[in-house]
Amino acid sequence: MSKSLKRVARALSDAGLPDTIVEAGETRTAEQAAAACGCEIDQIVKSIIFCGVSSGAVRLFLTAGGNRVCAQKASRLTGEELGRADVGLVRATTGFAIGGVAPIGHLTPQPTWVDPRLLEFATVWAAAGTPRHVFSIAPRVLMSLSNATLADFVE
Repeated sequence: MSKSLKRVARALSDAGLPDTIVEAGETRTAEQAAAACGCEIDQIVKSIIFCGVSSGAVRLFLTAGGNRVCAQKASRLTGEELGRADVGLVRATTGFAIGGVAPIGHLTPQPTWVDPRLLEFATVWAAAGTPRHVFSIAPRVLMSLSNATLADFVE
């Protein structure tokens, strides 16, 4: 088991939750993940990492698979202009490679916001630290585990 996958499993275990991690095949995109999980695309949690242009601070946005983050709305939430975080920063901060960034188990916790659309489902699916593994979780539990704030930041 990879270090990334172990961190997600440990985060679930530390929270007293069952290990719902499954190997689902190629799940680099929300479409692939939804097909592999047999769920609606909006039940897929996308972990989108932005970086503060002036501060360099990393920000995490958890959005439904069919939604896109609006950079302008996201910037207003954080109080500074945001840009995309580069691959190296994502890996160094979260410990995960792009395509497998989990919403929990990060090396460095960062401010996190969650898309209200995710709360419309009993269960959502998120990357579990690799591009081939996902886990299921109740969205409100995920919100609590990731210490996320509910906010409108999608296009």
